[in-house]
Amino acid sequence: MQHSERPVWRSRARLASAITVAVALFAISLLGVDRPEQAWMPLAALVVIVSAAFWATARREWRERRIHEERLTVWAAERAAQEERLRIARELHDLASHGLGLITVRAAAAARAAGDDSDAERTAALRDIERTGREATTELRRMLAVLRSRDGGAALLRPAETLADLPGILAVARETGLEVEARLPDPDELGAVSPGVQLAVCAIAREALTNAARHAGPTAVSVALERSSGEVVVEIRDRGAAACWAPAPGAGFGLLGLRERVTALGGRLETGPTASGFRVLARIPDRSAS
Repeated sequence: MQHSERPVWRSRARLASAITVAVALFAISLLGVDRPEQAWMPLAALVVIVSAAFWATARREWRERRIHEERLTVWAAERAAQEERLRIARELHDLASHGLGLITVRAAAAARAAGDDSDAERTAALRDIERTGREATTELRRMLAVLRSRDGGAALLRPAETLADLPGILAVARETGLEVEARLPDPDELGAVSPGVQLAVCAIAREALTNAARHAGPTAVSVALERSSGEVVVEIRDRGAAACWAPAPGAGFGLLGLRERVTALGGRLETGPTASGFRVLARIPDRSAS
C-alpha cells in the first residue's frame, strides 16, 4: 500500500466518550429520588459510567496510536525507498549520460578529422573512447553491485565529490574538444561550502559541460563560480554549436534532475538559450562561511 502523504492520527474516542457521559448525566437527571438515602445510587452509577468511559477511551486511543505508528513506519520506509530509487536513478543517468556523451563526441570528432594529423586524431580518439568505456563499465558494475547487495553496498559507492574535483571535471571536458575557460575563486575567497552544495556544483558542471559537448560539439564554454549574498552561484555558458555540428539531443532528464537537486537545497536553476548559445545558472543558498 503506497502512502503519498504522511499519515495523520485523528482519534474520535474522546468525542464518543464525552457523548456517552453527557447522555448518562441527562438520563440520571431524569430519574427521581424518593428518599435521601437513595441519592447515592445515581452518583454510583455516574462514577461507574465515567470510569468505564475513560477506560474505554484510553484503551481505544492506545490501539489507534499503535496502528498509526505502524502506518507511519510503513510510510517512512516507503518514502526512504523512493528517495533511494531516485538517487540511484540520478546516479545511473549521470554515469550513462556522461560516459556515452563523451564517447559520442569523440567518435564524431574523429569521423570528421581531416588533414595530415587525421590519423593521429583518430588514434587519440580511439584511446579516449576505450578509456571512457572502461571507466563507465567499471562504474556501472559498481552501481549494480550496490543494487544487488543486501546491506546497500555503502562501501562500494564512490565518495561524494567536492569543489576540489572541479578541475578534473573541466579537464575531462577539454578532452572532448571543448574550449573551457574557467573562473574559479581561491578557497579562501569562496569560503567554506557545505558538502551538499559542493556535490550539487560538481553535478551541475558535469551535466552542463556534457550537454554542451553533445549539442554544440567542440565549442567554447565558460565556467564561473562565486559566492554572492549568501549564495553559491555557478554559471556555465557556451557560444553555440560549432560549424557543421549535428546536435545529439538527449532525453531531457539531466536538467530535470539538476533542477530537483537544486530545488531540494532551496536554490534556483535557470536554463535556456542566449543570443549566441546556451546558459545554465544555479543559485544555491549556503551560509557555511558566515
